[in-house]
Amino acid sequence: MTDTRHFVVSDEFASVRLDKFLVAQIPELTRSEIQRCTVTLNDAPAKFGARLRVGDKIAVTIPEQKTFVAAANIASDFDLDILFEDDDIIVINKPRGVVMYPSAGNNTGTLVQNILAHTHLSALGGDVRPGVVHRLDRDTSGVMVFAKSDAAFRGLVKIFSAHDLTRKYIAFVWGVPNWDGADITGNIARSSRNRQKMSMVKSGGKPAHTIVNVADVWPRAGVSEFRCTLMTGRTHQIRVHLSAHGFPVLCDPLYGRASNRMASVRDGELLEFLKTHNGQMLHAEILDFTHPVTGEKLHFKAHMPPDMAELKSILDDIG
Repeated sequence: MTDTRHFVVSDEFASVRLDKFLVAQIPELTRSEIQRCTVTLNDAPAKFGARLRVGDKIAVTIPEQKTFVAAANIASDFDLDILFEDDDIIVINKPRGVVMYPSAGNNTGTLVQNILAHTHLSALGGDVRPGVVHRLDRDTSGVMVFAKSDAAFRGLVKIFSAHDLTRKYIAFVWGVPNWDGADITGNIARSSRNRQKMSMVKSGGKPAHTIVNVADVWPRAGVSEFRCTLMTGRTHQIRVHLSAHGFPVLCDPLYGRASNRMASVRDGELLEFLKTHNGQMLHAEILDFTHPVTGEKLHFKAHMPPDMAELKSILDDIG
């Protein structure tokens, strides 16, 4: 069922843009949701950039919100590792090698489809990305939260937009630093040479900030284990920042510079692991945030996945 609401512009909103007026009048909807509504201004189709006058009459028809529900005809391709679930959110430990949602060449076996085989998700993320408020690359594992209710979706979008949360990652990288920690800043933009890659740029792009702490080093192997804290959330941020500063993530096909490093590996077991393993050694270990509906402080930790634990065991044997 649709919902139509009517407004008359008062002195307070004279000369205000229509979209800003509607955001103020319908606070339960986001700006993007409002833009999907049918809006008339004085009985004529409205433009959201129109400036309002006192006495203008506005009608907003809000389409019925649908929810993507668990369906019997959606197959579950793997068992979900559920860290938490209530009526509003579900927190998952995402496995490596799993695509987030359907896209060209990846129509089945996605994380969203597997969640929908278990429960419903908010439709506010769109038909392809219901409930999705952040993402991990296909070959990055770790903690993720999805919105089941519309209220949770709106709340999580605000949390992630304001960076009002804690996200910590484990990364195994090439190189042994001469420091214990570092603050890496630098704008990130789509690469002009390879559209699949991101790169650090001197002008333009989006600001990015990563805090790096050294957890362990293996000088004989020329490898280190970092703990990385995201202060912003840009595409490929950790992979780009670390690679640009000389510490590319192991097994990273885009930024790992494997051909330059493999020749220095003398240990046969490590060399075999690096040659045969698919997927960068990057794991979203910790996610802390405030529940978008209940206000409860939440903390989630996904332990190191088996492949990274195997790598660490190999490195410990090298010493």
